[in-house]
Amino acid sequence: MSDILSNLAYQHGKPTAKAKLKAKAEHFVVKEDLGFELLGTGEHLMLRVRKTGENTSFVANELAKFCGVKSKDVSWAGLKDRHAVTEQWLSVHLPKNDDLDFALFTKMHPSVEILEITRHNKKLRPGDLKGNFFELTLSEVTDVMAVEARLQAILESGVPNYFGAQRFGNNGNNLDEARRWGRDNVRTRNQNKRSLYLSTARSWIFNQIVSERLNQECFDSVIDGDVLSESGEITAALAGDNALPTSDTALEIEQAAVDAEPDLMALIRGNRMRHDRRAIKLLPEQLSWESSNDEVVVKFWLDSGCFATSIMREVIEEIPFERSFD
Repeated sequence: MSDILSNLAYQHGKPTAKAKLKAKAEHFVVKEDLGFELLGTGEHLMLRVRKTGENTSFVANELAKFCGVKSKDVSWAGLKDRHAVTEQWLSVHLPKNDDLDFALFTKMHPSVEILEITRHNKKLRPGDLKGNFFELTLSEVTDVMAVEARLQAILESGVPNYFGAQRFGNNGNNLDEARRWGRDNVRTRNQNKRSLYLSTARSWIFNQIVSERLNQECFDSVIDGDVLSESGEITAALAGDNALPTSDTALEIEQAAVDAEPDLMALIRGNRMRHDRRAIKLLPEQLSWESSNDEVVVKFWLDSGCFATSIMREVIEEIPFERSFD
């Protein structure tokens, strides 16, 4: 599998240590943090599930069948990686039926556990979460001391807030399709595909802007024309069909990245996407690690929309392998 992010610059230099990531499902643990309390009453049945080696959409569809509702009646706050152990909430629009035996569901699907059941007055929607807790195990680490030194550097100064490789599909398939849609002016009523390829297009251009700031050694410093967030963070463009709000040097960097992707911009402009901003630096919260022999267990919390793989990219060079839990 090719590395779709191989062209992107590193903040701390390319890692010297190698290791396996996700050698087992339990080596990549994600726990969702909604950031709000569920009411305990309402017409939406809320289930906190732990799934191993299953993606969110599959579990949601199986829950819909079990509950006797349409797939659209099951929703979630965030999609979670299949190749992991993940805990997340799913909501089922089920105003009246409280007689379902979910022990039967878990018997039918042993890779899915129901950890908690309650109710709420609103369905979950994508983005309805504060963030995620991660516990990642790096195995067969070639240089534990180098990994620990890199983690210490990240604790102090963060990493580039890149969108991870999974955003761009297997071998960049989503990116290829996004460019084709822009080039061929593809029109569709499939909102899921439309959203996927628009997100892919904007994410790719954002990554190129951040990488160029690293190349020009202005990643950590405010330059002429920058746009800062309310908290003072340097931001970069999530491109839209309206003009970039930056100026001077910052505009030169962003405009070059936009102009380099005419097909992606055709897709973005054709769908009237409005410009947005995203912080260029990612600082993981509650970052800690423990080492034992050739394994390092890393724990941290990230805001919704940030990628744990972008942190690991600065820590190790992944050793390729065939997963045993596919």
